[in-house]
Amino acid sequence: MINGEKLIPAPIRWAMVGGGKGSQIGYIHRSAALRDNVFQLVAGAFDIDPARGREFGANLGVDPERCYPDYATMFAEEAKRPDGIQAVSIATPNGTHFAICKAALNAGLHVVCEKPLCFTTEEAEELHRLAIEKKKVVGVTYGYAGHQLIEQAREMIARGDLGEIRIVQMQFAHGFHSEAVEEANPATRWRVDPKVAGPSYVLGDVGTHPLYLSEVMLPDLKIKRLMCSRQSFVKSRAPLEDNAFTIMEYDSGAVGYVWSCAVNAGSMHGQKVRVIGSKASIEWWDERPNQMTFEVQGEPVRILERGMGYLHPAALHDDRIGGGHPEGLFEAWSNLYYRFAQAMDASDRGDQAALQAIRYPDIHAGVEGVRWVENCVRSADSGGTWVDYR
Repeated sequence: MINGEKLIPAPIRWAMVGGGKGSQIGYIHRSAALRDNVFQLVAGAFDIDPARGREFGANLGVDPERCYPDYATMFAEEAKRPDGIQAVSIATPNGTHFAICKAALNAGLHVVCEKPLCFTTEEAEELHRLAIEKKKVVGVTYGYAGHQLIEQAREMIARGDLGEIRIVQMQFAHGFHSEAVEEANPATRWRVDPKVAGPSYVLGDVGTHPLYLSEVMLPDLKIKRLMCSRQSFVKSRAPLEDNAFTIMEYDSGAVGYVWSCAVNAGSMHGQKVRVIGSKASIEWWDERPNQMTFEVQGEPVRILERGMGYLHPAALHDDRIGGGHPEGLFEAWSNLYYRFAQAMDASDRGDQAALQAIRYPDIHAGVEGVRWVENCVRSADSGGTWVDYR
């Protein structure tokens, strides 16, 4: 990857729904997708205001005639073109994801969707069936899953470096919404509106991120049951929570814990995953993404550095600038987007072997994220009781 060599025969013709002017996440999507020349941005329905979206798209270099007033018009018009779009990214508020993703799949397009994929497990499984029927890739943007040290953790756990896995401690607990910032910030306001955000705030918005990282690291762990307690410390956000604690029991006998929080005053980001085994533990913190601690009982703590030759080849494969230089969010997202592109290319060629060899947050990850939130809400709303997971 360091040399930036060609990854697929030609860039995938790509569009965005949402992600317009002022959208931080839209910029991240574009930076990641365009970085390795695996996607080419050729169209978009960037804004709910058609004129503003058209102006924004033109400023990105997109043909104004291919800057559409809405996603339905874009899908219909692009289908008429011999050079029409092949894939679309959805960067809109949560309440729109299901309808847009379904329409995109029915239009024969690959999809990259912001999480949550939708609001209910039933909707998620409908999208899953549709993706299989249409033979299309659906990627979900659990962005830090593209970081190399997550791959290193996966390999270390698989080869037994930690021993028997006992505890998985996860958190995404920032402090930027410790006050009612949504009163003056429309970009935050929709996140605490059940009609737009869905049945949860921080469980779906931040909690699913470290949960998916743990699923990458520990693919064999399956949740048996969970118990969740959620709170609305900023009272105007009720019934949506701005803090939640989830305890999980796995089939193997291991236990897990997720702290999902937007009111951890003073915390910048606070996304951490710690995996504790019978012999050793590892911990990764996204604010210090170049390092992962490896702590063997009775020995000095070791700090594993991204990009170093002692790491597993799977961790080095995605390295971009060598050891020592800082990497983080944009690199992780770029790694995901190039995998999305390779999966889309393999799917279009009917190369199932190549497709199965590419690991990325796919439709299954989207379904499980929705299922986890749904179960957490069910537990919390019944008084923090244990609920069977499936």
